[in-house]
Amino acid sequence: MFIIAGSISVDPSDRDAYLRGCSAIVEQARSAPGCLDFALSADPLDPARINVYERWESEADLERFRGSGPSEDQEGQIVSASMARYVISSVQAP
Repeated sequence: MFIIAGSISVDPSDRDAYLRGCSAIVEQARSAPGCLDFALSADPLDPARINVYERWESEADLERFRGSGPSEDQEGQIVSASMARYVISSVQAP
């Protein structure tokens, strides 16, 4: 299992529109083979921050979907990004 987590920052006045513009990508990801979860959400404390969380069954599933990233317009709105990829070897119930 692979998890991609982190955040991107956009101009605070553009954040809501940016997230609305991502709705189709979230839908595509969630219906993609191997996608276990995919979420982009407004941070409750930082008006510029968008939290990113993706969970995939395999690296192949992740890479197959990864070919589609943000549009040029969306990419131009990103001020900064901090993302990490986590390789999960086991999962246990709490």
